[in-house]
Amino acid sequence: MLVRLIRVSFVALMLIVMLLYVWSINLNADEMEIGFAKNWWMPVGAALVLAGLFLAIDLLTPRKKISTISGVVFGLMAGLMAAWVFSTIIDLVVQSWDIEAEAFISAVKVMLGVSLGFLGITMVIQTQDEFRLVIPYVEFAKQMRGPLPLVLDTSALIDARIADIAASGLIQQTVVIPEFVIEELQLLADARDRMKRNKGHRGLDIVTKLQRMNGVDVMIDASPVSKKAVDLALIELSTRMPAMLVTLDIALSRIATIQKIPTLNINDLANALKPVVIPGKMIHVELIKPGEQHGQAVGYLPDGTMVVAEDGYPYIGQTRDLVITSSMQTAAGRLLFARVDMADMDSDEREHALQESQHHHHRRSDEHDNHGEHGDRHSHGSGIDSVVSVDVKPATISGPRVVDDEGDSTGSETGSGGPVNLKGTPRNPRR
Repeated sequence: MLVRLIRVSFVALMLIVMLLYVWSINLNADEMEIGFAKNWWMPVGAALVLAGLFLAIDLLTPRKKISTISGVVFGLMAGLMAAWVFSTIIDLVVQSWDIEAEAFISAVKVMLGVSLGFLGITMVIQTQDEFRLVIPYVEFAKQMRGPLPLVLDTSALIDARIADIAASGLIQQTVVIPEFVIEELQLLADARDRMKRNKGHRGLDIVTKLQRMNGVDVMIDASPVSKKAVDLALIELSTRMPAMLVTLDIALSRIATIQKIPTLNINDLANALKPVVIPGKMIHVELIKPGEQHGQAVGYLPDGTMVVAEDGYPYIGQTRDLVITSSMQTAAGRLLFARVDMADMDSDEREHALQESQHHHHRRSDEHDNHGEHGDRHSHGSGIDSVVSVDVKPATISGPRVVDDEGDSTGSETGSGGPVNLKGTPRNPRR
């Protein structure tokens, strides 16, 4: 609206200036100016044509870059200053040698000024990214200096934790939200699926919430990208700026890593901010369901960390004090192992039981690794309680009955009547 008002004011000012000039012409003026006064529509039309020409230039270049404009102006000024210096030298040479060719010398000066102005403009535009090294605090490059800006993708906005991170004051750099990401959120908000609609509305609400925060600099980037897919467009924009990509999409994060683009996964940040849990620490957890192994029960900490109580099966549905014995980092997050019986022990007994539990856990892990390498485990009196050698009697296989050449019917198993001739079948020749 402000730009439109300025454009209308520009056209009106051009007309007012030309009309005031026409009205100021008196009878003592020369014949040309008197002709302008009589045919007043000619200067007014010329003013409108000139205003329309500049308006066309303004409208045909909607995406103006301040870096390009500044480069052109500074390069032109540098070229004209160099032309003025050379013109002074040329004048001294002409006066010293008493050369009488004023028209030729003037043409040379003009061509020299145009050439130096052109050279200055092209040099500044081609080197504008490094020009800040020549003049400190003057920067023509579009790239943001200092900390890399954060480019948010759709998953980061739908997750909504980025707003809490920004509210904590941790984010000091510019937060960039591409326009095509907002368009994707709008498509989700207009979807027929209720879950998709809720995700789209939540993402748009987070954009509005970030814009209203005082300590966060949010920029809606409308730069054109050549890629159609949103993921590829994010990669292109992050490479061009350059910027750090904030996402929860594992595939997008891997592609960005291949393209040498720094990425920030909010899940990784949340895992890094979790409190450190060491063996021997007492925790208060509600056991809600059985575990995978016999006697185990599973509970969760407030931050979502899974806790496996190795002897907690009898206490399912209760909130108990547990003592952490070990931890394991998995792809889904951190996994804690704990015991209920250690909570009632004194410090010495708990320390001794904790050492035994850790030793047992390490030996069990080693045996599990050996099983993964060799394919099976064998126990030959090694004293490991978790591995027991049991003799298993093979199951009796009852196969199809086969008729031999004499027409006798035989079974495929050894029964009470004695051994039976076992023959293979087309379906199972090994039987």
